[in-house]
Amino acid sequence: MRKTFCLTVFVFAAALNLLAATVSGVTFPDTATVDGKSLALNGMGVRVKGMFFKVYVAGLYVEQKSKDAATLLTSDQTKHLLMQFTRAVSKDQLADSLREGLEANAPEALKSMKADFDRVLDAMGSYNEGEQVAITYVPGKGTTLSVKGKDTLTIPGKPFADAIFSIWLGPKPPTSDLKKKLTGN
Repeated sequence: MRKTFCLTVFVFAAALNLLAATVSGVTFPDTATVDGKSLALNGMGVRVKGMFFKVYVAGLYVEQKSKDAATLLTSDQTKHLLMQFTRAVSKDQLADSLREGLEANAPEALKSMKADFDRVLDAMGSYNEGEQVAITYVPGKGTTLSVKGKDTLTIPGKPFADAIFSIWLGPKPPTSDLKKKLTGN
């Protein structure tokens, strides 16, 4: 009886591992449902600041997986970027980091959509270890920012989505390793 129970627990635990991915102690499921669509986890990576400070683990979910960042960025498919913080981050630190990413990857969009980006940066909060923020693009609806599990605002249009996702998938991501991991490479 005890052996059967242990075997059952082992098989169940192994099955759970097939349905999730873990990076730096953070586990995300292999799929996410957004607007009634099942999205696949394209990749997961860690945002490291400096040499040693892990800031967050990010996972990119998409309808059609790809190892090509340009394809992921420009495709008009539902995309969901989930970030779970591994340390405390202030609102100002996060806003500065996102602004730097936009300036590096989408400077013209930052200028032309400044009011929309300011709304997103204003909606960002401070985060403690374990808290999450998500950025989700749904074609025909726009890009929704979810802070700590609550949808806070939606910006219409694909150009905004392309600009915000370029922070991680553009030519100058926060780290090349994070981009590599999000693209499943």
